[in-house]
Amino acid sequence: MTKIVPVILAGGQGTRLWPMSRAARPKQFLPLTGPASLFQKTLARVADNTIYTPAIVITNSGYRFIVAEQAAEQGVALAGILLEPVVRNTAVAIAAAAAFASDSFGADAVLHVLPSDHDVAVDDGYWAALHQARDAAATGQLVTFGIMPTHAETGFGYIKAAASVGAGVHAVERFVEKPDAITAGQMLAEGGYFWNSGMFMLAAGTFLHECETLAPQTLAAARNAVAQARSDLDFIRLDEAAFATAPDISVDYAIFEKTTRAAIVAVDFGWSDLGSWDAVWKNASRDAAQNLTQGPVTLDQVRNSLIVSDHAHVAVHGLDDIAVIATSDAVYVGRLSEAQKVGGMVKTLRANKDTAGLTEIHRTAYRPWGGFTSVLSGERFQVKRLFVKPGRKLSLQKHHHRAEHWIIVRGTAEVTIDGTVTALSENQSIYLPLGCIHRLANPGKIDLELIEVQTGSYLGEDDIIRIEDEFGRV
Repeated sequence: MTKIVPVILAGGQGTRLWPMSRAARPKQFLPLTGPASLFQKTLARVADNTIYTPAIVITNSGYRFIVAEQAAEQGVALAGILLEPVVRNTAVAIAAAAAFASDSFGADAVLHVLPSDHDVAVDDGYWAALHQARDAAATGQLVTFGIMPTHAETGFGYIKAAASVGAGVHAVERFVEKPDAITAGQMLAEGGYFWNSGMFMLAAGTFLHECETLAPQTLAAARNAVAQARSDLDFIRLDEAAFATAPDISVDYAIFEKTTRAAIVAVDFGWSDLGSWDAVWKNASRDAAQNLTQGPVTLDQVRNSLIVSDHAHVAVHGLDDIAVIATSDAVYVGRLSEAQKVGGMVKTLRANKDTAGLTEIHRTAYRPWGGFTSVLSGERFQVKRLFVKPGRKLSLQKHHHRAEHWIIVRGTAEVTIDGTVTALSENQSIYLPLGCIHRLANPGKIDLELIEVQTGSYLGEDDIIRIEDEFGRV
């Protein structure tokens, strides 16, 4: 049997899981349901090389190193990491992946399109549905996976199934937008409606043909972006000018609601899009009081609540139906049953220049060499904790407006200053004067950790002049 080509969509920002999920490191790259991130769990679902080829990942350019690092942590080789130069929704993303797959594996290649931020239970029902969808896709149908609803959910779109067109496969009668509570209840009572999972199975050539008929502008943008793409280290940068001509439209609107080839495989395996904090709560094991906690948390007379902290110790007393999400620089408190409203809170924060940054970056920022945490800042100074992975090095660089002091806390550092190389170990320090050409490297086998004290008239991240860089950022 021809292998399936996985296409993993990993470019979303997941704002409804703020403040844990932010634009610089969204929910698919967070370990929300265990030690592995949702993206890594998605990679694990398509790791069987008797069923799947290596995966194609399409993601935002800003996430390229996170994708590569998390795949490497899993020991997973990828067929390609396609980088979207601008945000244009799922229609052109899937079309670009289909064009790339058609070139790499042939037009008959069957693609399994998966969001990277869902939690899915892999059981016998999952594999049965997968094989049914593959067979249907091989005969020219564009298959979507419909989840058997367990309650009248208003946060999902729905698909109405029509007459059966094969074992476990049904024609699609219509798609339904996210309904209000009354409509959702009516559809649940009537039956034949399924949650729209956003997962698809389709042949690359068939999908591209339907794009040519139903969304020609999307197809042209995707084909040109792939044809004019360029390699950048282990990544494939889709051409920005071509990609930007695509309409900002979902694959549901552009293709599935218009095509006569749409089919649905109805499934009842465990699934959640983890699109809000209450979805995380519903999908996890809870204690006897129906509480879910993560991190340093103490509860007293609390029920039906979600308390998560990655920094400060959070203590809660005498509350019911509460969500508390605490990070090092922001805390969200609200009704767990109203967790869908977090997205609105994020819009409010973004509209205020003083709080907009809280929606974009964490206090800890990740880089391909490791990362840094902002510890303290004031007028003309800033303190950071840097961590560098074994064998990695920062770019050879200089600053126009700041000097730096480095104090080694753990590991071994190799410091280059104006051509002179110095080895430093724990409790040693070094001064980097303003304007010097310098580089930091970790030649050891454990993480290098150091404290960086910056002083100067301007301390922004854009005061970095890169001269050499192994990650292609010059």
